[in-house]
Amino acid sequence: MCQLLGMNCNIPTDICFSFEGFCTRGGQTDEHKDGWGIAFFEGKGCRLFLDAKPSTNSPIADLVKRYPIHSTHVIAHIRKATKGEIRLDNCHPFRRELWGRYWVFAHNGDLPDFEPNNSQFYQPVGTTDSEQAFCFILNKLRQEFPQEKPPLAILYHALNEITLSLANLGIFNYLLSDGESFFAHCSTKLHYIIRQAPFGAAHLIDQDVTVDFQALTRESDRVAVIATTPLTDNEVWTPLQPNQLIAFQDGLPLKIS
Repeated sequence: MCQLLGMNCNIPTDICFSFEGFCTRGGQTDEHKDGWGIAFFEGKGCRLFLDAKPSTNSPIADLVKRYPIHSTHVIAHIRKATKGEIRLDNCHPFRRELWGRYWVFAHNGDLPDFEPNNSQFYQPVGTTDSEQAFCFILNKLRQEFPQEKPPLAILYHALNEITLSLANLGIFNYLLSDGESFFAHCSTKLHYIIRQAPFGAAHLIDQDVTVDFQALTRESDRVAVIATTPLTDNEVWTPLQPNQLIAFQDGLPLKIS
């Protein structure tokens, strides 16, 4: 299966430390070597970097590690191909426009029995079931809310209903954001951690790298990092429960009733 990485925070922050460890899983400490990608939101804009090469030997990944892009919403993905050839158009995250905003989606899992109707507004460019699922979600949301983006609570419940219908067809761990809302869904495996004051040091699992966040942050900073499996070995990560959809805002999971 693939690997997911996301970040949601209350002020623009770089993801260099987490991405350093995450990248090594693309062919060095793990077998996910069929391409990778990362998206950074900056206001309504979105920087998207994709490469069909393994992240461990991708010059583009090296650029991202050296270039501290600050963002409040980040989604990254390392691919292990299950459906679709190893090529650029099958690399996650995928991006589309809805309600005048870019939406970005990355998926970890497999939907073997998913057969969508591809004659609707959003259609896949590549051949993955992941991109088909993303288009399916956006088509459903566009049909239900054709004019504008609904309030977060209404959007959450609509998205949750669509998500459960897809999760019944296979494994459907995903991250989804438009730079304003951030969603994480767990089908089988997904974890998160909230870093906030008092900050401490964190040590990567995949590399012998330690960062002291107390020296790099302000007391008001707050960052949520979401990953398929924990990235550090000296912090407590919270596992999402199966079929749990969480909305994050300003670095915190929201309770939506």
